[in-house]
Parts: sequence; C-alpha cells; structure tokens
Amino acid sequence: MHKQLTVQLPDLRYLNLRVDFSINTFSTVISLCKDLSIRYPEELSLAKPLESINLKYNFKHMPKKKVEQNGVQRNGHLQPDTNTFIGNHSPDGSTGSLEKSGFSCTPVTPTRSPHSAASMSTPMGQNGTWKRNGFGNNVSGYSPNVNNSVSLEELNGSLNHSLAQSPTSVTPECRRTLVRPKTLVERARMNVAWLDSSLSIMEQGVKEGDTLCLRFKFYSFYDLNPKYDAVRINQIYEQAKWQLLNEEIDCTEEEMLMFAALQLQTNIQANEPQPNIENGNSHLADDDDIDAALTDLQTTLEGVNVDSIPNDITQVPELYNEMRFMKPKKFGFNSYKRLLFSYRDLNLYLYKTREEMIHRSAHYYSISLQGCEVTPEVNISQRKYIIKLEVAEADGMTEMRIKCDNEDQYATWMAACKLAAKGRSLADSSYKSEVESIKQLLQLQKPGDAPTLTPSAVNINPEDYVAPRFVKKLKGKLVQRILEANSNVKDLPLMEAKLNYIKAWQSLPEYGLTLFVVQFMGQKKEELLGVAHNRIMKMDINTGMHIHTWRYSSLKAWNVNWKAKHMMTQFEDTNIIFSCLSADCKVVHEFIGGYIFLSMRSKEASQTLNEELFHKLTGGWT
Repeated sequence: MHKQLTVQLPDLRYLNLRVDFSINTFSTVISLCKDLSIRYPEELSLAKPLESINLKYNFKHMPKKKVEQNGVQRNGHLQPDTNTFIGNHSPDGSTGSLEKSGFSCTPVTPTRSPHSAASMSTPMGQNGTWKRNGFGNNVSGYSPNVNNSVSLEELNGSLNHSLAQSPTSVTPECRRTLVRPKTLVERARMNVAWLDSSLSIMEQGVKEGDTLCLRFKFYSFYDLNPKYDAVRINQIYEQAKWQLLNEEIDCTEEEMLMFAALQLQTNIQANEPQPNIENGNSHLADDDDIDAALTDLQTTLEGVNVDSIPNDITQVPELYNEMRFMKPKKFGFNSYKRLLFSYRDLNLYLYKTREEMIHRSAHYYSISLQGCEVTPEVNISQRKYIIKLEVAEADGMTEMRIKCDNEDQYATWMAACKLAAKGRSLADSSYKSEVESIKQLLQLQKPGDAPTLTPSAVNINPEDYVAPRFVKKLKGKLVQRILEANSNVKDLPLMEAKLNYIKAWQSLPEYGLTLFVVQFMGQKKEELLGVAHNRIMKMDINTGMHIHTWRYSSLKAWNVNWKAKHMMTQFEDTNIIFSCLSADCKVVHEFIGGYIFLSMRSKEASQTLNEELFHKLTGGWT
C-alpha cells in the first residue's frame, strides 16, 4: 500500500515521500500536511501536473494520445495494469442538502456494474474519472523534475532550504513545467487537474514514482498565526507569488511593483536574523495574541465598536459625501453625475440636492448593498479611485460605479461597501480596521522615495519578480522601479513582508475565484461559472463580467446526476442546472461542498477535523 510519490510543493520544489496509495485522497493530504507541519490540511488538495494541451481543450474534448502497441502507433489508451484501478460513481445521482438544523447529505451507495472487472479498466471518458495515461501524463512528462527532488529529511537537514523558507529563484526546467493561461477559458481549464478527494490516488491512475502537485485548493485561510504557521504562510506566499508571475490572476502595474517590492524584501530578510517567533518572544507573536484576545472580547460585547456609537443610541450610524456616480449603459454615452451619497442600514441613497438629503425626501437612486459584488478599480498614478458595484436585480447583475475624489474618501466608502456586502453595518467592530487596511494597501502602491539599495547591491532578475507582460512594458527601467517601490517596505521583517504580500493578494478583484466552463440547461452557448468562498457566479465568458450571483447563505440543496454529469443547485428563489465542460462535475461539486465545510470552522468548535462531514458535503454519498 505504501509507495514512493514525488510531490511538488506550492513553491515548485519536489519532495520524495512515501505515502499510502490505498486511502482516499483527503486522508492522504492530511497525512502529508502532518509530515510537512502544515495546519488545516482541509485547505489543500492534490492535482495532476498540467500540460499545455490541457489549456487548449475542454475536459470532454481532450484528444486521445497516440500510444505504441506491438510497435505500431495507434490512437487510444494504454492497457490497464494491476496498479491502475478506476472507481465507479453512482449512476443514479446523489443529493446534498442544507437544512437549518445542520448539514446533511442523503447517502446514495454507488452501485457496481455486474462486470466489475471490466469497469475497473474502463478508459477515461466512459465513466468520467481520470486515468493516468488518458490525462496526458507519460512517465517523462509526469515527473518533469524528479531528478532534482529530495526527501523530507534531506530538506529539513539543509539550513538554507527549509519548508518555511524557499529558494529565491527556481531552475529554468522548473519554470517550464508551468503552463500560462492567456484567456479566462484557459484559466478555467486549469481546474481539470484536481483529484477526487473521495477516491484513493491509486484509483485515479497514479503509479509509484509519479508526481502530484500539492496546492491550496480553497481560498479560505483560517487562523494564520506566525507562531505556528511558518511553513503554511511561506507556502501560501509562494502559491500567491507564482499565480501572479504566471498571470493566473490579474493586477495593475502599481500592484505588480508593490508585489515585486515585497518579494524583494522577503528575499533580503531571508538572509537576516529574525525575531524568535517560534518561542513567542517576538512582538509579532505577542501582538497577534493580544489582537486575538481583543477580538474575542469585542465579539463577546456583541461586536459593537464603542467609538462608532452615536450619543443618541437610537440613531443609526451614517456616512455622507459628495461623489460621482455612473450606471453604464449598453448603448449610449456614459458619463459620471455628481450626487450626494448617504449610507445607512446597508442601503446607499443618492440625492441631487443637500436639502433632499437632509429631509430625506425623494431620492434620485437607492441601492441595497447587502449581497452585492464590490470590486476596486484603483490607479494611484492617475488618481483614479473607483468602487465598482454589481447589484442583483430581476434581470441579473447591474453594474454601477462610484468615483471618489481622494484616497481617504475611497478607503472610507470602500470599507463600508465591503462590509455591507457581507451584511455588516458601520457599527461593526471591524469597520475602522478595514479602513486602515485599505489605506495601508494604497500607501504600498505609491511611488517610493529614493531607493536605499542600488542595482549592484542586489541581484534582480526581472522575470523572477514581475509577470511577463510587465517585463515587456517596463523594459529598461524595471529594476529601478522595483527598488523605488521597495523603499516603502524596507523596514518590514521577513514574516510581515510575507503576510503583507498575502494580504495584498487577497485584496485583488479576482482573488479566490475558481473558474469553470459550463453550459446551463436550455442554453447552447458556453459560459463561465465562478466559485468563491461564499457564492457562485454566472459570468460572461469573454469579459468575465458577473451576470448573476447566488450566495451559499440561500443555498438549500444540491443534486448531482453522475451518469448525465448534470449538477443542480437549489436556492431559495431558483434552481440552477448546468453541465461542466472544462472538468468533471465532481470537481465543481467538491468546491461548493468544500467551501461550505470550511465556513463551519470556528475557534469555539472542536479543532478535530471532521472527515466524515467533509466527505458528506463533497462526495455526494457515504
């Protein structure tokens, strides 16, 4: 049962590990994370390495590889062997439900074919599961860097290459293993590679000596603590870094230079002595404990920030400002209109005159912010501070834009809109900290002072710090721009530089959005489905614009017909049926169930990982 497996970490390094091939993938990940000292293994999963061909075709249309049989090239799959087993799925479908009393799934036992021996060797496409050679990974392509892999003991024995600190650069061979998506559809097709958490890796065609990628699958990171999570924080930082460098997530020029500056600071600090966080002697660890205690106290006091309560406790906190507003038209001239804004009770009211606002007479426009999509559009150099709102209406999502005059105004209203989208008002204890967090992020994106470092003092290869499109755009002055940006963060220690990088990554508009190419029932055209930690979204396949949003808070049940490969999600007001084209529908099912599982975590609950509940919410049967 126990065999050698090469595992690629988020920082692209390879480890030779001995794992149990017979247990389900979720249990395998738990065991791996225990060996690697990574807390909360439910946030990670294993995936097969991608090849460029995976970005060119949807899952169902992937061409068969030519294989040699008896010295003749033929189209098809390699013959199965004793190390390849393909599990059966339930042909009748399965049902999951969300009841107010708790989370449950109606168990559906998968029925086996009477010809079980034949079903074990069914090639990919006939039963919808991955088969190693059908996926496009031969021995040479499947373990691209196996010669450079090391054991966990060898890695931990190296002073400069522990799991908590990665090398500042990777080999060209390692970079060539990355596939870079150029469109939204190609980004969606990258999610074909995730393994089924309910099946063992052996059942999914993985052989001894093969390579799998260990990645953070769910973008819902719980309780990041520098005292306990040095390895976890480093690997999250590395995954974020490679997402940006590989253009898997988009950002502006100012944001890219900020990320490059934080990465440079991380590399510089890696060679400097750091506070002893492990023993709890650092200010960072102490502050974290104090902040956690204060947060618990505020929660006990019903989450009310005393400073935000007006003298008259019957008065609801409000925001007032004069800003510009635009509701883009599909046809016609779009222009901003200067109006007076008032925000109270999770609602935004727009007035034409101050008298109308004071007396709360007929308003020009009103917007319910609860449940809306809030996206920043900021360009520091152009002094552009825009809040983009996408609000659910009867005919779908309607886009609106608020243009702020300065960064203070932007930070104040952006924080209010973000909290309102989650159903939290200005009286919430986190409002002030959210405003300060936005201001700090804007400060990091500003051009720095004269750099304290010179190009000769640090070895900067632009391709290691900046995405390819910015390397071309800023060619010749890129190193100087990175050094200037670094002057903003030059005082940050190693751990704070990484945490700031992660925080800035989480603030990007596209952060945490997993895409799939789907076809909705009754529709012929392909569309995008975005799955996030609290919602799913129907999106335009060309522009990525949100067409409709459904939140998990209104999700009642989800049903999957494994035979037809159709998935239905039942919300309070509608049912959505779709088939997934870019991956097996099990992948989408697992993302939705996984995020619901992660949302149930709390410090008050037992820290024991409930594996049974995870499989009930993600597997579709028990």
